[in-house]
Parts: sequence; structure tokens; C-alpha cells
Amino acid sequence: MSSVAVLTPESFAEHRSGLKDQEITGCVPEDEAYIPTYLEAFPPLPEKGAPGDKAGEPASAWGSKIRPIKASVITQVFHVPLEERRYKDNSQFGEGEEAKVCLDIMQRTGAHIELSLAKDQGLSIMVTGKLDSVMKARKEIVARLQTQASATVAIPKEHHRFVIGKNGEKLQELELKTATKIAIPRPDDPSANIRITGTKEGIEKARHEILLISAEQDKRAVERLSLEKAFHPFIAGAHNRLVQELSQETGARISIPPPSLPKDEIVITGEKEAVAMALNRIRAIYDDKKRKTTTISVEVKKSQHKYIIGPKGNTLQEILETTGVSVEMPPLDSSSETIILRGEPDKLGPALTQVYAKAKSVMVVEVTAPAWLHRFIIGKKGQNIGRITQQLPRVHIEFTDGEERISLEGPTEEVEQAQAQIQEIIKDLLVRMDYTEVIIDQRFHRHLIGKNGANINRIKEQYKVSVRIPQDAERSGLVRIEGDPKGVQLARRELIEMVQRMENERTKDLIVEHKFHRTIIGQKGEKIKEVRDKFPEVIINFPDPAQKSDIVQLRGPKNEVEKCAKFLQKIIADLIENSFSLSVPIFKQFHKNIIGKGGTNIKKIREETNTKIDLPTENSNSEMIVITGKKSNCEAAKDRILAIQRELANIKEAEVTISSKLHNSLIGSKGCLVRSIMEDCGGVHIHFPSEGSGSDKVTIRGPAGEVEKAKKQLLQLAEEKQVNNFTAELQAKPEYHKFLIGRGGANIRRVRDKTGARIIFPSPDDNEQELITIVGKEEAVRQAQKELESLVKNLDDVVEDSMVVDVRHHRHFVCRRGQVLRELAEEYGGVAVSFPRTGANSQRVTLKGAKDCVDAAKKRIQEIIEDLESQVSMEVAIPQRFHRAIMGPKGFRIQHITREHEVQIKFPEREDSTAEYCPCFNSNLQTEDPEAEFIPRKCDIITISGRAEKCELAKAALLALVPITEDVEVSYELHRYIIGQKGSGIRKMMEEYEVNIWVPQPEKQLDVIKVTGLVANVERAKQGLLERVKELQAEQEDRALRSFKVTMSVDPKFHPKIIGRKGAVISQIRKDHDVSIQFPDKGDEQQDLIVISGYERNVEEARQAIQQLVAELQEMVSQDVHLDPRTHARIIGARGKAIRKLMEEFKVDIRFPQPGSDEPDKVTVTGLPETVDNAIDHLLNLEEEYMLSVTETETLAAYMKPPSRYGGGGGAGGLDDSSGGPAKGFVVRDAPWNASGNKAPDMSSAEDFPTFGTGVAPKQASAWGPKKF
Repeated sequence: MSSVAVLTPESFAEHRSGLKDQEITGCVPEDEAYIPTYLEAFPPLPEKGAPGDKAGEPASAWGSKIRPIKASVITQVFHVPLEERRYKDNSQFGEGEEAKVCLDIMQRTGAHIELSLAKDQGLSIMVTGKLDSVMKARKEIVARLQTQASATVAIPKEHHRFVIGKNGEKLQELELKTATKIAIPRPDDPSANIRITGTKEGIEKARHEILLISAEQDKRAVERLSLEKAFHPFIAGAHNRLVQELSQETGARISIPPPSLPKDEIVITGEKEAVAMALNRIRAIYDDKKRKTTTISVEVKKSQHKYIIGPKGNTLQEILETTGVSVEMPPLDSSSETIILRGEPDKLGPALTQVYAKAKSVMVVEVTAPAWLHRFIIGKKGQNIGRITQQLPRVHIEFTDGEERISLEGPTEEVEQAQAQIQEIIKDLLVRMDYTEVIIDQRFHRHLIGKNGANINRIKEQYKVSVRIPQDAERSGLVRIEGDPKGVQLARRELIEMVQRMENERTKDLIVEHKFHRTIIGQKGEKIKEVRDKFPEVIINFPDPAQKSDIVQLRGPKNEVEKCAKFLQKIIADLIENSFSLSVPIFKQFHKNIIGKGGTNIKKIREETNTKIDLPTENSNSEMIVITGKKSNCEAAKDRILAIQRELANIKEAEVTISSKLHNSLIGSKGCLVRSIMEDCGGVHIHFPSEGSGSDKVTIRGPAGEVEKAKKQLLQLAEEKQVNNFTAELQAKPEYHKFLIGRGGANIRRVRDKTGARIIFPSPDDNEQELITIVGKEEAVRQAQKELESLVKNLDDVVEDSMVVDVRHHRHFVCRRGQVLRELAEEYGGVAVSFPRTGANSQRVTLKGAKDCVDAAKKRIQEIIEDLESQVSMEVAIPQRFHRAIMGPKGFRIQHITREHEVQIKFPEREDSTAEYCPCFNSNLQTEDPEAEFIPRKCDIITISGRAEKCELAKAALLALVPITEDVEVSYELHRYIIGQKGSGIRKMMEEYEVNIWVPQPEKQLDVIKVTGLVANVERAKQGLLERVKELQAEQEDRALRSFKVTMSVDPKFHPKIIGRKGAVISQIRKDHDVSIQFPDKGDEQQDLIVISGYERNVEEARQAIQQLVAELQEMVSQDVHLDPRTHARIIGARGKAIRKLMEEFKVDIRFPQPGSDEPDKVTVTGLPETVDNAIDHLLNLEEEYMLSVTETETLAAYMKPPSRYGGGGGAGGLDDSSGGPAKGFVVRDAPWNASGNKAPDMSSAEDFPTFGTGVAPKQASAWGPKKF
């Protein structure tokens, strides 16, 4: 019995529409009684290679064979015999010239080359890569590694071009293939010998290939036949068909020159027999036509010749094909109008008729139209003219710029139609279009156009006109308006009004400080956009930021410009008021505390004081925090920041009363005096009141001890100022300052001690680098000034002197780019020291500069020479693996030793076989056997050069830099805490102490950690590590104390109340008592157990709090009340808002039934007995109130309810009037889903096929909304 499946009619109709006719028609009539099988309704797709496929059927797109892809990389191997090797004397294979040559070839070609040596000492070469690269590499290898021979081969001169090939491609291919160089003589060289250079094998291959090419050409013949040009068309035939047939029949290639080329020669090439046969056939045709044909001449207008010729000469070919007559046209550049017809007498008549017909088949007409109308005739994007050319495609329409004519060319009838249509368009345009021209000064053009063409586009759209404004390059003021006559006049009037307004415009410059420009403009121009919207007629131009200009330009109507200027001035006044700036000195270490975690502190201060606070960057040395805003707000922010600093450290603030008259003298020139006191007293901050305030209070802030010291110095200086308040200034070149100060400040100290005056030199940051300030008693200042002026005068007197320096010492002074000479020049007032050139063999050294400087420099040079002569060399043996650690990053440590001890240190060359030491490796740097004696090697010896005593000091410093390794006892259990998350802890310690810390592998479970580094650093790291161990042990003890646990039994029904809404109650208990509280999971056997863990005392307090909460809950009662389910949603309210408010008001818990409950009207109220009764009364009142509206709504809905879709009353009979059930649908037999064991789906089942709309009763909805999973 066949299975039956039901489908919808629509799906089958859609399927049937795509089937072929033969697939849906058959011998059984198509009616409702016939039930097709599944295979008939849904025929399977053809399988690849299925038996029974017809041989003639086309292969499937997927069934066609895929062409195999060739490998892009190939390998070639070839051999170079011993006698042909170019390099044979290498002591070790793979070194020397052969290896260098191969490396060079690999780099140039991109191929990979491998060399190997055969038993016979021949060379085997394997080349791998892309085909082109391999061929190029092979050619170069043969040329450079193999000895070259040469030979010549002689072939006929006319065959040379075949060896070369097109663009030399054949020759290149031949050279690559044979790995030779082939030299072919030039065409003007009479020699026929071709020279081949390469290996013997390559020469033989190339010679063979060349002779093959020549032999092939010997078999070919070339014949050149000169026949009159007039008869060439008869030999070629119409559309060259005759000559093509002749070539196919004979196999020869026939080349006939084109009609435009004035040549009579026809060239025939190919096999000798084929050429001879083609030659005879062509001569026969020529002789026949020469005998039978005659000519006639006719005159035709030159303009009509092109129509006789036709596109690409097709018309001439058609005449030749139909009549057998050749039409000879005069050249296009000739003025002749004579056309010659050549052919048999009886054919000339019809040919002449065709010539005249073709000449008159096309006519040319000119239509007059004003030049300004042309673009309107063409239309937008060529719409108008495109319509005509689509209707009449053979008509060519040409517009000429600046001329009032339009040319039409094409068949007579079509041209007349096109002419009529164009004249109609012109007539219509002249009636409804007009134009006018206005002279407008070019300087107003861009304002007429507006920003992004806003003004001109508005005029165009508003008046439906076209406005042409000339380009700046045209330097013309003529503006043309075209369009509707009325619109043209209105647009003209508006443009003139705009120009008049612009002529009456006023431009005003506002002086606004450049620093306020960005604030006025606002982020992304938001603020200036508001101003522009308020004053739309005013153009506001800000200067380019790069110009640093303060001028803001306003342009527009006078009144509007004035209003805008006042508005901007008000904004600027507000900005100036809010731009008060205050600098607060705060110690650098406290900046992070002022910022706070995630910037919370600084953000709070900014918001509450409405100020802008800028802190210096981390890598900056500045301690100043800048506060910007209103003055009162800035002061408030300053107080808050200083309060934070006072809380964080032992910062003392002291006030000193000093007369305001002395403030400037105490501060000194550009703060030099007060800065020297601040630096001397550990960086205290001294704040003087602002100038003009009249205040005598000077504030000193900093560490308590330093504040007292600074206070004492400041008062002492103030007292001196009152007595010795005299200052003098002196100008001296900056290069003299070091000499004036002297080595270690010796010179300046001598002047100070002698006179008692204070001498202040400018700091590197000062602008006035030449200014020296002298402070003290007038007499002392005058004396010091006189001393310094004398020194400076001596420095200004330039002298030239010389001294003798042994040649062997010259290199010391000029090496390292003359570093010693540069130091001498800096230290001794820019003295110039000149040593003789290398090889001059002179000992005379010239010094030029101030006399004192020259004398001091000579003395210093003599000291250096004495040092050099007394120098010794000392060797220090340090294992090479420690050398890099001694040098330090970028040689920093070794440079420090050389500078400090004035020695030179030379490290030995590194041995490759020695394992290199790197301080970042986790390795033990001690020797494997500590007892073994260290035997120094050459690579371990470091040489120190200098004075003996300084060499000893440098040696000690070097030995102190040798890293050591020490073990620290640390319990294995603490290792992972020392390492930290992703190694952060150990990395921090290594960076902090500048050591390497090695932690053993976890599987070894060792209780030791190795620390490697310098002695001092290792000691510090050990102490830090032991302190960290103590911290971790304390944490372990604390964890042990916190692990105290208590289990208590609480009825599960109380758990939700203990947890609270969103965990609020339990979270509060956890927070108050600092404990962890765990409730049982759903699957646990003991659902009543609650586990509390933490400190014992805290756990006990938390347990008591939970017990007290349970006791309160036990006093509560639960009572059920029955409320109509239709009122539940209103009682609950939107998102439960109403029910939550009710529960909070009565202090009860109200639970509504779940969807699908057996008692959908049962509501449970839990709480104290009194509150439960009150809550139930309130709920019953609500139910009574809500039921009135529910009843009213249902009554109204009964009248408004729409009829059922599926025959459920209401007068509609369902979808099918003829049957009471649903549509039967389409049925198929033997469906795969109806095999044995499968049940056919029932379309009438609402479960299998649920319907949309009102046909299915909705499920009981929850009063709380849809259930969330």
C-alpha cells in the first residue's frame, strides 16, 4: 500500500512552475483524481557519472574535469666537470669564490642553489625556484663558475632575423636554454658568422639549434611580384576573400599592400612549391583582368566621397562584391573629385549606379540656433538630443562652440525628420527662454556663490534659471543668466541687490588673544556655529593657527557687525575672567595622590571648584600644578590641593614678614637668589605675594627641618639686603663662564673670599646667558666687579702661542673626534688648540685665545702629557661571560669608571665558542665547580691604561661589578606568590633591585631562590625578598584565621527572605560582619544548611544576626486569598511597581500563582498577623474596583469581536465554502518521510500545523509577563 503525504497547494504550484514541460506532462490527464509519486513531483538531480548517461549529453558544470595545476617551483641539476671548473684551488669546499658567486646569484635571481662535490672532483649544482629564476640562475652559474669556450657558426645573412626572433625573444630563449652567449652581427656588418660563447656542451646545443632554424628557413621561399596597384583589388577580392582562399589552397602566405600604401609589390612566402603555385594563380588573375577590364571616370563632390568609401571601406567592398568593379578613390588630402571605375564593360553601368546612389544616400544640413541655446537643446545630460538620436540612430548631430549653427548628417529622410524636431525645440525655447548679462566686479563673485555654492544654488532653484559666473582665471566680470524670462529678471535683480549690499558692507577687526581662539570656536566648531546662526549675515574669519595672529575679522552689514562684535567682546570678557591662572608648587611624589585612583580626586576638585587643573607630565621635572578659572575658584582649588599635601606628609608651612620693598632684591634677577636658597634647602617652596598687593608675608612650605633652614637663610639675606642692598650686573660671553668659575669653582671662590660679594651666574634655562649678577655691599660689589671685568678683559685679548708636544701623544688629543680638545675649549674660554696634520712629522702645537685661557690650557695640556707619560697598563682577568654585565646597558657602567678614574679600559675580542652571558637569563653565574681554579684565557683579559694609582682604583671598581649569585631560603609553598600573576611580582623586584632572580621549576619543589647581580644589589634584593616572605607568612596566618567555619540549620522557606531582593539583605550581613555566607545549591541533599566562614568573632556575630532574622520570620503567618485572575495584572502594575509599593506599605510579601496553576485565583500573603489582615482587606477592595472595569470591557468586546477565520460562526464559512474542513492541499505518494515507521503529518492538526491569528486559543499568560529562561 502506497504512502501519502500532504503539502500545501502553493508550494507545489511554485515547484511545478519551474519544471520542464516534459517533466509535468504525461499520459495520465492532469486532474485532482490523479496522485503523483514523490519522484514524479520531485525528480532527483542527475548524479555524476551515473550509469545510463547519454554520450551526447553535455557534461555538468561540476562534472567537467579540472585541469591539473602545474607546480610553480621547479628543480634542475647539472654537472661541471673538474677540467671546466673555474675555481679549483679551494682548500675547503663551500668557501671562497664559488660560495660567494652562488650567494650573489641567489640574491640577484631569487633562486635557491646547492653545491656538492662529486668523487671525480666535478661540481654538482642543484637550482630550485620558479622557472624564469632557475633559467637565469643557471645561465649565470655557467658563465661564472665554468670555464668558457667560443665557436662560430655560419648561416645565410637573411636567416639571422629568424634566430633573433620578434623583439629578440627567440635569441633570449636560446641563450637561457643553452646557457651561452650568442653574438649575431649587425645588419650593416657583411659577416654571416654567429659567435657562441659558453661551455662546450652549451656551444654544441646552441650550434645545433641555430643550424636547425637555418635549415628550416632553407626550405622556405620568398617571391616578390610587382603588379599595377589598380589590379590589386581583383587579386584580393571583395573583403579579401579571394586571396584568403588562394592562401588556403596553396599553403603560401600572400601579402598585398593596403590601398593607402603606394606600393605595387605583392610578397608571397612559404614552401617553394606552394609559392610557385600561388605565383602562377596570381599572374593568371592579373593577365585575365588586364585583358578584359576597362575604365570610366566620374566627378563626385569631395564631401560625398566618404559616403562612397563607407565605414572602413565597406561600401567599396560591397560594390566590388556585387558588380566585380573596382572603384578607385582619390586620396582624402587631394582636392581631386574624380573617381575611376575599373571593370568589365557590361558591369560598369550597374557599378556607376551604385556609386551615385551611395553618394546621394547621405545629406548634410545646417540649422541656425543662438549659441546660448545649444546646451538647452542638448538638454540635461543630453536627454533632448539623445531622444532624437535614439529614434534616428543614423543621423549625426554636431554642435560648434561659439557658432550659431548645428550640423546634421545622415540619410536624407532621417535628416529631414531630425531637422524638423530640432527646429521645433528651438522655436519652443525661444518662446519660453531668455538670457541677460550683468557686469559684476570679480571680487564679489565668491560671495555670490556662497559657501559650497549655497547662494547661487538657492537662486538657481528658486527662479529656475542657470547662472554662469566666470572662473577667476578668466578675469571677467560678465555674469550670464539664462532661463524663464520672468525668472531671469528676478534673479538679475537679486544678484544686483546682493552686490549693492556687499558694497555697503563693513569690515571690523577684533583683537582677541590667540590663546582664546580655540575656546571661542569650540570643539568641532560648535560654539562659533551658534554665533554664526545668531548673526547669519556676518562672516567671521579667524586667522590661521600657524600665523599666531590676534586679529579676528568680522564682515557684513554695519549694524549686524556691531551687534556681533559686542556679543563676541562679552564672550571674551567672560573668558578673561575665567582665565585667571595660579601655580601651586606640590612635591612630585604627591602628584599621584592629588590625581587619585582613576583621577577621582582631581576630577572632584575640578567639578566642585569649576576650574581647569593641569599637572606636569610624569617625566617632567616641574612640580608646579597650574589652576585656571575664576580667581576665587582658583584659590579654593589651591587650598584643597595644599590640604591633600599636608595630610600626606610632614609638610610645614611658615610665614616670614619681610618688607615688600625688599622682595624683588630677594628674588634676584629672574629668581636666581630665591632659587639658590630653595635648592640649598632640599627643595622647599618659597612663595612671595604678587607685586602690587602691598603684603609683607612670604610663605615657606616644605619638610619641617628644611623650612627652618630656609627661613633662617631668607631672614639673613633680607638683613644683608637692608644693609648691603646693592646689585651690579656684568656681561661676559657664555664660553668664558667656566673659566671664570674655574675647576671646582676655584676662581670664583677666590673672588668671593677676597671681596665678600655674592656672584650669581645664569642657569642654562635663562634667556640672558651673558648676564652675571653681583650682590653685596657696595664696596664689595665694586671690587668684585672690577676683578671680574679685569678677567673678562684679559679673556677678550686674543693671543697666539705654541708649545711642543711629542708626536706619540698627538693621537690622544685628536682621537674620538677631538673630544679632549673640545673639553679644553669649553673649560678654558673657547681656546682653539691646533695639532699638526698626521704625517707632518711636526711637534709644534698652536694655541689661540685669551692670554689667561691660553696659559691655563698650556698648563692643562702639560698635565695631560705628564699623565700619559706616567701611564701604565694593567690587566684584569674576569671571565668573558661577565663582560656584558660589567659594561652595562650601552656601556654605561664602563663609561662611568673611565670618567671617574681618568683611565682607558679595553675589552678583548669575543670568542664565538664561549657561551655568552646575559643578565636577563635565569642561569647561575657561578662556575660549575667553585673549588676549581680559574685559569684566565686571552678573551678574559681586560686591559686598563692610566696612572698606576688610578688603574688600581679602576680595577677594584671593575671587580666590584662582577655579578655574584647567592641563595635565599624561601619555602616552596611561597614561590608562586613571589612570582605573582603572570610573573609581575618577580619582574617588579628584578627591576627595583637591578638583579636577576631565579625560581626553581615547580616539579623540583626546592626551598631556595637564587639571586644574581652586583654585591650591593644582591644584598638589597635578599633583604627585600626576606621582607616579602614575612609579608606572605603573615598573610597565610591571616588566611588561616579567616578560614573559621560554622554551619547552621535554617528552614529553606526562610532562605529567600534571608537573601532579600537581589541579595540586598545577605549582602548587608556579609559587609557588616566581613564574612562569607554560602547557601545550599538546588541539588544538595541538605537544603537547610547555611555555611558562614571568616574570623571566629565575626562568624559568631553573623550567625546571631541570621538567627535573629529567622526568629522574626517565624512570627510571620501566611494566608491565602482568592482574587479573580483578570485583576492580577492591574494589581501587580507595570513591571511590578504597584505590588512592590503595596508590599512596602503593609510590610508583607504577596505571591501570585504561576501560569498553568491548578488554582489560578489563589494569592498568598505573608507577614505579621495584623499586617496580613490589612493587606488582604486592601486586595479585596482593589479586586472589587477592578472587576467593574473588566466586566464593562468584556461586554463591549462581545459586540466588537471579529468573525472567526475558520468557520466559527459570524456568517463566514471559512476558506472553502464547499467543505467544512480545511483545504486538502497537494498529495504525493511514496514520500520518503512516510516510510515504514513514520507517520504522515496531519494538516488538520493544530498541534502539527498551528495557525496564526485568533484560530488558536492563547495560553494562560502570567501576571508577571512572559517567563524568562
